[in-house]
Amino acid sequence: MLMLLFYIGSNVYAIESSHVVEVIPRVTYREVHHVPNYVAGLFNYRGAIVPVIDLCQLIRGKPSQAYLSTRVFIVSYPAQESDKLKYVGLMAERVIKTVKKSASEFLASGIKTSEAPYLGKMIMDESGMIQHIDLERLLSILKQINLLESGV
Repeated sequence: MLMLLFYIGSNVYAIESSHVVEVIPRVTYREVHHVPNYVAGLFNYRGAIVPVIDLCQLIRGKPSQAYLSTRVFIVSYPAQESDKLKYVGLMAERVIKTVKKSASEFLASGIKTSEAPYLGKMIMDESGMIQHIDLERLLSILKQINLLESGV
């Protein structure tokens, strides 16, 4: 599977690219009140209002730095009671490249946390360890706390 690599602090993470529609530069967001601090805001993506989740804030507790390589990857998910897709933006630092890895290359870390069940297995690479973010689990959590519309 093709994985999109990015950084959160000094650690490398990967997300499966099959649901990634597009990778775009940071944009200006409309501030949203009364939401968790990892919600960076809303923006207009091709006529759709899209929430942006700051993965650095969500995972590390610190907002993404304004690097030239800080990007938002637009991810699609099914809309409720419709065959249309909805979108969410995931912001991360140093969105740098893609790599192809097979499922057999993923190794259990030996640590599970109920606070971040979307943090998945690890991939060993020449640059070190890369942690997989389980997109399905992340989207499920965001739906459970009503930050995203539930799927069908």
